[in-house]
Amino acid sequence: MLDRYDAIIVGSGPNGFAAAILMQSQGLKTLLLEAADSVGGGMRSKSLTLPGFTHDVCAAIHPMALASPYFSRLPLQDYGLSYTYAPYELAHPLSVKEAAFLDRSMESTAAALGKDSQAYTDLFAPFVQQWPKLAHDILGPLRMPRHPLLMAQFGSKGLQSGTQIASRFQTREAKALWAGLCGHGMLPLSSLTTAAIGLVLGSVGHRFGWPLAQGGSQSVANALAAYYQSLGGEILLNTPFTDRKQLPDHQVLMLNMTPKQVLAIDGLDLRPGYRRQLEAYRQGVGIFKLDWALSAPIPFQNSYAQQAATLHIGGEMAEIARAEALVSQGKHAEQPFVLLSQQSQFDPSRAPKGQHTAWAYCHVPLGSTQDCTAAIEAQIERFAPGFRDCILARHRFNTHELEAYNPNYVGGDINGGIMDLTQLYTRPSFSLTPYRTSNRSIYLSSSATPPGGGVHGMCGYHAARIALEDHFHIKVSL
Repeated sequence: MLDRYDAIIVGSGPNGFAAAILMQSQGLKTLLLEAADSVGGGMRSKSLTLPGFTHDVCAAIHPMALASPYFSRLPLQDYGLSYTYAPYELAHPLSVKEAAFLDRSMESTAAALGKDSQAYTDLFAPFVQQWPKLAHDILGPLRMPRHPLLMAQFGSKGLQSGTQIASRFQTREAKALWAGLCGHGMLPLSSLTTAAIGLVLGSVGHRFGWPLAQGGSQSVANALAAYYQSLGGEILLNTPFTDRKQLPDHQVLMLNMTPKQVLAIDGLDLRPGYRRQLEAYRQGVGIFKLDWALSAPIPFQNSYAQQAATLHIGGEMAEIARAEALVSQGKHAEQPFVLLSQQSQFDPSRAPKGQHTAWAYCHVPLGSTQDCTAAIEAQIERFAPGFRDCILARHRFNTHELEAYNPNYVGGDINGGIMDLTQLYTRPSFSLTPYRTSNRSIYLSSSATPPGGGVHGMCGYHAARIALEDHFHIKVSL
């Protein structure tokens, strides 16, 4: 470790790496600090259940890594990263025998929806076809869009609620598929902006697919680390950060942290008014997470469900809407909306030969300590009878345990703060450059800044881009 750096980046999640790589690539000397014993943040994989089983601790499927204007430009394949795909990106069971699906092909997905085929195509086609233009405008801070007409078209749909957009559809299959996409927003489907979540996830699914990283999500983190180090960057593990005075001399400090964590750090010299804005920042709901070691594949009987890496388990739209509304009211749903991944079906390296892994979570009230194991497993058993008989071992994470594992998951909130209309772009403060803090040498680069949660690195990219111009007179753009 040197005595002085141009920039120190705290936190080795996707945004921390994005900021560190961008600044290092511009000739700066940077140091990346990580409190844990391995890099990755939400991209880590561990043996949580039994020896030989590899589980993704948080992020499991990576459409946004490919859709990211920044990560997609990095030569991560040269540093060991490869993606694998299931035959179907997503399946949404409606009964033991029936399921809707999302295919890489928008045309085949739409065709399977029958009389909703044209409505589905009309909803997604403009954004699938023009994603590279749209991505620049939506995956960043509030600003004058490069493509105003396209952005206006997206905004006219995306600012609506998932429920409003669902009225375009007639079939239970289309409504359920749409509801599952919007459910990733961790908001009631009646909330404004939930349509934006569904539009983005569906569009990138058709444009890039919903891949998983070969060997586990840790492979994404390891490739980022290897590329960063090849540029000359330094990584220091097992280094909790509690006081700026403990750091080597530096010109810029990048914090891949939530407002709650920032407020607990000594020596940042933040103005009282800015601290009040951080104190007023609102978290969203939490999650309860399960991982299983299985003796066999999940016994789905529907062929789409068998061949999809990601499954939305929640039945028809009304049931999903009811579950998400209850959670937003601080209650637990008896039949929760479950997000499930069966990675080992398509990446055999995740488990011993003939055996399998599975990964799932449901939304719960912020800070909940309730054990939702039975509710989640009942939902899966409902669509895959015999699932419980396959379980060899399980690992649980409630919201407190998730926050202990990764302090960025405040109260189990994996999105870094609620992403409703008032915090979609004004996060964590009311500013056109929310990455700057009141101390001009300190920047925020976490998912508590636009565009929010996900393995895309764009929060870190934008924070580093602004810091480079502010302090080193270097302008970069994608």
